[in-house]
Parts: sequence; C-alpha cells; structure tokens
Amino acid sequence: MVSIILALLIFSLIVIFHELGHFLLAKRGGIRVNEFSLGMGPTLLSKQIGETRYCLKLLPFGGSCMMEGEDGDYETEEEAGGEALPQAGAAYGAENRAPGEPPAYSFGAKSVWTRISVVAAGPIFNFILAFFLALFIIGSIGYDEPVLVDVMEGYAAEEAGMQAGDRIVRMNDKNIHVYREVSTYVQFHQGETVTVTYERDGEQHTVVLEPRQGEDGSWLLGFRGSGIRTKGNILQTIYYSAYEVKFWISTTIQSLGMLIGGQVGADDISGPVGIVNTIGETYEASRQDGAFYVWLNMLNMSILLSASLGVMNLLPLPALDGGRLVFLFLEVIRRGKKVDPEKEGMVHFVGLMLLMVLMVFVMFNDFRNIL
Repeated sequence: MVSIILALLIFSLIVIFHELGHFLLAKRGGIRVNEFSLGMGPTLLSKQIGETRYCLKLLPFGGSCMMEGEDGDYETEEEAGGEALPQAGAAYGAENRAPGEPPAYSFGAKSVWTRISVVAAGPIFNFILAFFLALFIIGSIGYDEPVLVDVMEGYAAEEAGMQAGDRIVRMNDKNIHVYREVSTYVQFHQGETVTVTYERDGEQHTVVLEPRQGEDGSWLLGFRGSGIRTKGNILQTIYYSAYEVKFWISTTIQSLGMLIGGQVGADDISGPVGIVNTIGETYEASRQDGAFYVWLNMLNMSILLSASLGVMNLLPLPALDGGRLVFLFLEVIRRGKKVDPEKEGMVHFVGLMLLMVLMVFVMFNDFRNIL
C-alpha cells in the first residue's frame, strides 16, 4: 500500500508539472484553457474557476490541459451564446473577427511559434522539475565522483596498472563526470574494447581494456567505483544538478536506441505497474536507513521518471507532443501553410489507439514479470 501511495504522489507531481507547462504557456499566449485535469477517465471532483474547469479524475495515470481549438475544433462565440469569451472579448483579440473564423483565443488562431512553445513546454517543464529535484539531492549529499575504490584481480584494469584512487575522466570518446556514467557505459557497451583515460597524482594516463566475462555472464573491465559523494559549492551544485538531468536524458535515449536495435527485449520494458513495483522495492530497501534516505531515493526516482517522460513526449510519434511538433515544424517549413486539421487529427487518433494497445501490452508484461 505504501508503494502505491508513493507512486501516485510521484506520478501526480510529474504529470501536474508537465501539464502546468502547457497551461502557463497557453495562458501567456492568450489561448483559452477549457479544462486542466489530473488523471484520466470519469471525473471525481471538479471546480470551475474563471474560464477553466479543474478536475480530478478516476484513473491516477496521466492528465490533460485541454485548450480551445487544440484539435482543430472550436466553439464560436455565437455557438456558446456569447459565453465563449468568459472575460472581456478584447482581452483575447475577439474584435474584428469574421463570422466562422477561429476565435482569437483558440489554439489554432495563434502564430505557429506560439503553438510550438505551448506544445514544447510540457516536456521542458519535466526537465525543469528534474533539475530542481536534483538540486535538493546534490545539495544534500553531493555528487558521486568517478574514483575507483578497488581493482579486481585477473581482469584488464589490474593488468593495465590501474589502482584504487584513480579518477576516470574519459571512456573512448565520452567524457566522464560521475561514476554512474562509468557503470552505464559498460552496461551499454557489453563486450566492447574500451580506451580509458584516468588521472592519478595530477597526471593523465590512457590504457586499452579488453573486457572479460564474470561468473554471472556479464562483461567486466575489472574495477569498482568508490561511491564517494562530494558536496561542492553553489556553482558546482548547480552544474552537477544540470548534469544529473543530462545523464538521465542521455540514458533514456540510449535505452531507446538499444530497444530499437533489438539489444533490449520486451521483458526489460516497464510500465506503470512495473514502476510501482520498483518504487516499492526501493522504499523497502531504503527504509532501514531512515526517512531521510527514503525521501532521497523517492526524489531520485522522480528525477529519472520526469526526465524520461520529457524525452518520451518529444519522440516524433502521433498523439505525443513530439508528433504535434512535427506538424507545427512542417507548417514553418511550408511558410505558414497548415496541414489539413482533419488529416492531422486522424493521424493523432490512430497514434493514440496504438499507444493504448502498447500500454495494455506493457501492463500485461509488468504483471507477468512480477508474478
């Protein structure tokens, strides 16, 4: 039960912040927001404030920021009996509008760059949320330095002369800032030869390491990280917080690449149920260390999920923010000529149906893995 409550709190925070990005940029651009909701499905609670209805819905996954004319349809002032402009019509530029023309407060009536900013704001706000959460974690316990604590006997690192205390600064063409990048690089490049540059006593050394398989079948270079965390000054905290977000964005993109390339199977994909299970396991593992470490681990999960959601929403797939951005940038390329709204709406509808099918598959896969 605790894991479910924690998961709901984390999901709610991430979704609200995502939709808040759309909401704030829509308001800034003079677009009417008809409904702002947390959750999906039947409405449990709702309250009308000004032009917007704020709702809490039954299913605790997802949310929405429904803007006037977002899908190409809109309610004219005449159809609404004069109520489509809840505030002074001039505030939305309603004057001098020809009959049948989209009202100036609708999504489609705004400039293409205003619409791009509104659509892109959701994922960007996810990255902003991840950054602020990272500030708290790194400000509290610091960042993990890429320093070795041990070199394993019989593996390439020992044979190349690496020692405990060495600081890794580069692996092949990738610069290393935190130790998790070392672990992730080895994980994503299993079995590959790696050129490692490390620093010792202020001097840099470069060695070529051939991985060898361990007892569990994974490929190892033969060193272990220290887990040392260093608390820096304000500028370092800001820098490593931004780098934390970059790390998770990069990790998500690489994971997607492995999925597309067939290096990751269906059993490795987690949906909402799998995430709830992971949150529960993380909670149980950190509970013995005290409430503060439970709090830090939940924040760390939130950073991962928020950054991942931002990346996933920017994918150029129908029904996602990235898919909508594709059509908007096509409009820019075509110098203001819009794609037929009905055709675009059909593409997004088909995409939404496919996403629902994928969600059902992922949830089935979650239950199967758990059982």
